[in-house]
Amino acid sequence: MNPTDEPIAQVEQDHRFPSGAWKGFFLQPVLPGKNWMELNLTFRDGKLTGDGRDRVGEFLFRGRYELESGKCWWTKQYVGRHSIAYEGYNEGKGIWGVWTMPEVRTWRGGFRIWPVAMGDPTGETLKEQVEVPISVDVDTIEVADPLAV
Repeated sequence: MNPTDEPIAQVEQDHRFPSGAWKGFFLQPVLPGKNWMELNLTFRDGKLTGDGRDRVGEFLFRGRYELESGKCWWTKQYVGRHSIAYEGYNEGKGIWGVWTMPEVRTWRGGFRIWPVAMGDPTGETLKEQVEVPISVDVDTIEVADPLAV
């Protein structure tokens, strides 16, 4: 190893910050509903990097995180477009918080992202459920005579 080469830090080992595929959404009043994001994130030595895409376009992530507090800050830079500032917390079920658009401070909203391997922590997954019919032996049913009074 060359003495001027710095060792490359390993990816984060804390279970709250796994590198790899993440997903989530942001909320914005002018775009009703959940606006979904697909992300590929790397957590290493307090630094967060990555890329992704959403309905606005492709973007790059650059920021930092703290293991002690779980706090995270990053900039989402859309390729050839504007940037968005994010600030949030990771409490073991992904990262949630608030985004703001620096150029238009009144543009802000909530967000939530999580590792794909975790599954959706928002608890809003759809489940199919069917009631099983009761088995009835029709030969043993006594029917009253409708003409008998």
